[in-house]
Amino acid sequence: MSNTSKTSHSGGIGFFGLLTVLFIGLKLTNVISWSWLWVLAPLWGPLVFVLLLLLVALLVAASAK
Repeated sequence: MSNTSKTSHSGGIGFFGLLTVLFIGLKLTNVISWSWLWVLAPLWGPLVFVLLLLLVALLVAASAK
């Protein structure tokens, strides 16, 4: 009898997480002189993108009436 589970889960760090770690490392080693707002942009960038998509979808739905 096999005791393997067929559940799927994502492990590890994603693209935006890696980008954030990279930017923080570059900022702390003075390779880049960006403000912390832009260094941490990969954390809030996807959220802003989704909100913009929702806004566009709402505008398209409202104009279709």
